[in-house]
Amino acid sequence: MTLPKVGNLAPAFSLSDQDGNTVSLKDFKGKKAVVLYFYPRASTPGCTLQACGLRDVHAELDQLGYQSLGISFDPVAKIKKFHDKYELNFPLLSDEDHATIDKYGCWQLKKFMGKENMGTVRTTFIIGKDGHLLKIMDAFKTKTHHETLLEVLAELT
Repeated sequence: MTLPKVGNLAPAFSLSDQDGNTVSLKDFKGKKAVVLYFYPRASTPGCTLQACGLRDVHAELDQLGYQSLGISFDPVAKIKKFHDKYELNFPLLSDEDHATIDKYGCWQLKKFMGKENMGTVRTTFIIGKDGHLLKIMDAFKTKTHHETLLEVLAELT
């Protein structure tokens, strides 16, 4: 799969959040820009670091006019536990059939401990209020993702 191109409209989606509510990208159009990040699995060490980092900079992102959304192929019940355990202050979305993950080019062959399997490649998309892709972040350290994100957003403004 290939990633969407910066400048193009971000692929549309409607997915269930941790509470079972439907969240669509169009809900934010004209209101807020979106930080859309794809993560492999809820409650794993790297995904926990990344989510908690975004939680901790939520006020700064909000001040800049951005809404964070996280997507994994975990079921709603699993992301609910993850969301509640770490007191996350932004929605996590369930994409069990990985259709949205596919649209964004993040469902790829991965190698881990000598084994190959399909999975979600950690990637962050910055989407403007008009729905166009402003930036794609696919090379960052999980532990400092939130700091790198704030630097990128500062460059965009």
